[in-house]
Amino acid sequence: MPSKIFILDTNVILHDHTCIYQFQDNDIILPIVVLEELDKFKKGNELINYQAREFVRTLDELTGDKLFNGGKSLGKGKGKLRIETGKPFSEEMKASFREDIADHRILAIAEHTTKKFPRRNIILVSKDINLRLKAKSLGILAEDYKTDQIKDESLLDKTITTYENLNDDIIAKLYDQGTIEITELNQELQLEANECLIMKGISSSVLGRYDKKNNNIRRVEKKPAYGIKPRNAEQTFSLSMLTNPDIQLVALTGKAGTGKTLLALAAAIETHKSYDQILLARPIVALSNRDLGYLPGDASEKINPYMQPLFDNLSVIKHVFNPRSQEYQKIEELQKEERLVITPLAYIRGRSLSNSFFIIDEAQNLTPHEIKTIITRAGEGTKMVFTGDLQQIDSPYLDIKSNGLAYMIDHMHNQELFAHINLLKGERSYLAELASNLL
Repeated sequence: MPSKIFILDTNVILHDHTCIYQFQDNDIILPIVVLEELDKFKKGNELINYQAREFVRTLDELTGDKLFNGGKSLGKGKGKLRIETGKPFSEEMKASFREDIADHRILAIAEHTTKKFPRRNIILVSKDINLRLKAKSLGILAEDYKTDQIKDESLLDKTITTYENLNDDIIAKLYDQGTIEITELNQELQLEANECLIMKGISSSVLGRYDKKNNNIRRVEKKPAYGIKPRNAEQTFSLSMLTNPDIQLVALTGKAGTGKTLLALAAAIETHKSYDQILLARPIVALSNRDLGYLPGDASEKINPYMQPLFDNLSVIKHVFNPRSQEYQKIEELQKEERLVITPLAYIRGRSLSNSFFIIDEAQNLTPHEIKTIITRAGEGTKMVFTGDLQQIDSPYLDIKSNGLAYMIDHMHNQELFAHINLLKGERSYLAELASNLL
């Protein structure tokens, strides 16, 4: 069976600059218009700009006439890469798409290639749903970029495991001694590292966490963090993981109002003595869509609306205390000394993060490559917490299977230093919970 030919859209390259090496022995066509579009993204500090620059460097290393004539091999076991110049619009395309835009030029090349190689599968790869639909309307095969998509969505929904009808003596032992051996449960359990457990006896119950390293279950206590008290079992488990120095990577997922960011920030301030700095950041999705420039004011004033939810969470914690209290003054001091910093994510890219408590909010809007880039910056003594709502993705080219937060959960689960908790119960207010469920 002849190999396939994949035609790449610009957004695939901006999502993963290594994409040309992910198609096995199949050939790849890069439309010349994609190079034009990449040129617009080369300057800037966002990861999208980094992806463009890195891809152009890769092309430079492959430089030669073969890129335009027949294609150049990408290596052993790989196909060829060819840059295809523009092609005229067919009559069907002229009738369907009147605008001469980049997307339509890519479609023209895809249509031309499909007719030129009738015995091979020609597939347009794009993260733009509209472009894929346009391609299919012309009879051109089209699909999303699937290399970094997760396969098992059930991991994302996994929350707390409940065991019922346990012996009350076992519950009492875990409560009193703090740990029990797995064998004492007399059950075949398939537990993952740091899995959260609600263990119920006939007349008592206790919260526990599976300690993979020691193969036992540890009791989880209901403890507040810097004045923030957990309101349910999910929040209790969250604060336990967030304040545990052995768990260096935490993912908190859940809908708005479940307390993800508030819990993470409270835990960070509670444990501030263990870290040199607390960093709280979030990506500004509007930068990619160029909406930010339309806001009034200087750069700082433009960014403030995107950062305000983070300041709101800090305000909630501060107002638990009297302004004259030591706790309130400590937060003021941490901010003044820049040991507690709230900032756009782009402002801390490239930094080496040592001995820091780093919270990344709205992480569902990051790509897998962005998540990897952030985590690989972690130095000694750094704890990283990613929070996000997997049902509220603002980036037009990410979905529940391809976003970086889901990718991290999929690849890091069952690691001893990683914990994931999916918070289900909203605690902001009854009105907020009702709206989240019904609207």
